[in-house]
Amino acid sequence: MSKKTSVLLIGAGGVGTMAAYNLEAGGLATVTAVLRSNFKAVKESGFTIKSLDHGDVEGWRPTKILNWVPNVSKEGSMVYDMILVTTKNVPDISPTVVDLIRPAVTPRHTTIVLLQNGLNIELPVIAAFPSNPIVSGVSLIGATETAPGCILHDDQDRLLVGAFTSPSSIISASLSVAAAEKFVELYSASGKVSCTYEPDVGFVRWRKLIYNASYNGACAITGMDTSRMRMAEFPIEDIIRPLMYEVWEIAKAKGYDIPEAVVQDMIDCDPWDTYFKPSMLQDVEKGNYIEFENIVGEPLREAEKLGIPAPGLKMLYGLLKIKQLQIKEKKGAISMPMKDGPSASG
Repeated sequence: MSKKTSVLLIGAGGVGTMAAYNLEAGGLATVTAVLRSNFKAVKESGFTIKSLDHGDVEGWRPTKILNWVPNVSKEGSMVYDMILVTTKNVPDISPTVVDLIRPAVTPRHTTIVLLQNGLNIELPVIAAFPSNPIVSGVSLIGATETAPGCILHDDQDRLLVGAFTSPSSIISASLSVAAAEKFVELYSASGKVSCTYEPDVGFVRWRKLIYNASYNGACAITGMDTSRMRMAEFPIEDIIRPLMYEVWEIAKAKGYDIPEAVVQDMIDCDPWDTYFKPSMLQDVEKGNYIEFENIVGEPLREAEKLGIPAPGLKMLYGLLKIKQLQIKEKKGAISMPMKDGPSASG
């Protein structure tokens, strides 16, 4: 029997846990999962999973769980073939993805799979680890951690995988493509999910941004789920559709010919009865930092470079920066100084 691929999972929320479960169900990989807020619950009772693809699962644990990122340079530490990153991508908050994964990366060996949202997420990772293959994963799953260690998976696991390449990388594009195809093999082995290799990473990421930059950002600001927005109708016509068209126009200017029908497809993609809360809204409700820079900030910056008007994205980006500022203050990460000014009594 050939040796199983060793995978280090960083970020075992809804998406990460389902990825870990599916990888181990396929029988070609063993998963070491780095847990944070749910470590105690999973250590004691395992994961409770209600899954559209895998059924109901009680007390499941990956091969190994940790509450820290292992340092592979230490004597006796395991070397990982792949690192699967499913944490939120929040580059304005320390530690960054690069800082987080650095202890676990073995140069010229470890494939780094970024199962994260947004644009240009690979650039700092390629710069930090130029000798490692970097793989793009775009997930279309609906999975939520409803309580520590409890996962509700209510929309099919569909994963699009491709290779990030860059002139700053010292490895060949063919090696990166081979690493992406290897991950597709591992992820597809369960026979329960849809996982395909996509050669055009940019097209896939811009396509998903049509949903994420609009619904994710607007839901985070308003506190409303996607079903209620569609029921009320005016949030779609006044906010969501215009935002989606801005992203569609920017993608077109970048050379990605996304069919216009995708806009309506994205508006309607969430099942009505799930009252789905996009991940950014879930984070706001939990008091977590939000990943708006790569989801809204990057397409806006691309628009500015190209001279494409994007007033809706610009307004949304400003509101999300304010929201992040509030979260930072509540978490004690910053202290807003009080300035002298007119008294309340005048």
